[in-house]
This record gives sequence, C-alpha cells and structure tokens, in this order.
Amino acid sequence: MSQDQHTQQDPTEQYGQQSGQPAQQQTPPGRTEDMNPKPDHGEKTYQGSGKLDGKKALITGGDSGIGRAVAIAFAREGADVLISYLSEEEDADAQDTVRLIEAAGRKGVAVRGDITDESTCQGLIDRALSDLGGIDILVNNAAYQMAQDKGIAGISTEQFDRVLKTNLYAMFWLCKAALPHLKEGSAIINTTSIQAFDPSPQLLDYATTKAGIANFTKSLAADLVDKGIRVNAVAPGPIWTPLIPATMPEKKVEQFGTDTPVGRPGQPAELAPAYVFFASQESSFITGEVLGVTGGRFTK
Repeated sequence: MSQDQHTQQDPTEQYGQQSGQPAQQQTPPGRTEDMNPKPDHGEKTYQGSGKLDGKKALITGGDSGIGRAVAIAFAREGADVLISYLSEEEDADAQDTVRLIEAAGRKGVAVRGDITDESTCQGLIDRALSDLGGIDILVNNAAYQMAQDKGIAGISTEQFDRVLKTNLYAMFWLCKAALPHLKEGSAIINTTSIQAFDPSPQLLDYATTKAGIANFTKSLAADLVDKGIRVNAVAPGPIWTPLIPATMPEKKVEQFGTDTPVGRPGQPAELAPAYVFFASQESSFITGEVLGVTGGRFTK
C-alpha cells in the first residue's frame, strides 16, 4: 500500500504483487469486493489540494477500477462527480464510489446504463446538466474486453460489436453530446491503453479500439483547440481492476502484470494523478497528448 501520492518510495516494492496474485475468476463485469488482493483506489491515500474546485465531471465506468480512483481524486480536488456504470442490478461498487465522493464533501451521482446505446450516452450528458448543473470534464473510461486464446478465430461478431460500441462508439456519442455544453477551459480525457502500442493477439479487438482512441484523441484535440477545449488521453499498462479476473483465464490472472519492468501490475490509485493533471489548469499547454502509465513498458 502506498502512503499517499507524494511520499517518495521504491515503486518496485509497493503493493506486494511482485510474484503475481492468487488465480481467480469472476463473472463480467466483476466486483471489487471479490478481488484478492483488493485494489487500491486511493481511498486512504489520495490527498487533494483544490486543483478542480467547483468543476463538474462525468466519468464513465466510474464504479470501480480506474474510474473509481479518478472519481475519488476529482472529488478530493474539489469537483462534483457523476459516474456511469453498467450493472443491471443495484451496484454495490457504484454506491461505494458515491459514498467516497460525498465523504470528500462533493456531490456524487451514479447513473446505471449500457453506453453501447446512443440514447444512454445522451442521457448521461443530460443527467450531468440536471444533477450537477453543468459539465467541465468528460472522462471516457468505460471499456469492455474479453481475452480469446485463439485470437481472431475466437472472436465472435457479437463480441467484436460489443467491444467497438463500448470503447469507440460510446466515446464518439458522449463527446458529441457534451460539446455544446463544454466551456473554454473544459477538458476531455480518454482512456486508451498499452494495447494501442504493443497489442496482444488475445485482445485483438480491444487493442484495435484502444489504437482508435489514441487517434481519436489527437484528431479531436485539433478539432476543438480553437474552442479552448483540451483533449488528452491516458494509456494504462496492466492495472489491477475487476476487469482482469472477469475477462482473463485464471492462469493469466495469476501472472498478470509481473512482466512489466516494475515487476507488478499497477494500482488504480497510481493512474488518478494523470487524470487530475489533464483535468486541471496545470496542463493548460497540453492537448492531443497520450500519457503512458505502464510500469515501464514503452508506448512509442
């Protein structure tokens, strides 16, 4: 466990996953509570300093994993936060995230829905406007993957369609719907992946979308710069989230992340500062950039 995001320490010795983790599997989309070890989202460690005071943020896939870590960080930096989540039932992860946002003294809203539907994406923007009073930051973070050991032969048309609609179509719909409501100084932050630069054959469809997100980010940044809106992306490496035991075979989960130069998977809390940076005025001269948070794996 990290003490906080400021205290200097050896990254190769954090979190105790240098030898992997217990083999485990979950039904998609997975639950934080059932993971061993539990991920660190910054619940006890992230310290805010007012970088996002008064901002309104929408984060897709904000109930767990990277999305939860970003929601906690944004709230502790002073932002009100609306998260979207997929579960068809009452989602304990989503409610836990809202409680953490509210514990930081900010407004938290959780909205359930499948973002592979365009009307759901429009509805999320509408809820941000009505429940938060506006939108300054859009984080396109929700994603779907399902590893297939047979590569392209194992990917059905149904899976390919779901991956593209979750990862690419939804980002397009949300950005387009949010644009009329974004002011000068607003920020769009997309989640791409190391898979965009170093793709695995087992994740062919997912890697394809993540490369698309990197290019979408650069193109949209050029399109919106004259409006004073910045667009950037974060490219995570292997990060310990419910998506991993929910979409990978047990043996892959057991060794997940141990092949990074740092020697372990990353934790969601280690991603959050990158999103805060892109959301804040500190990155005012940066747009169209992809920032790798990969444990030492190269993105170029």
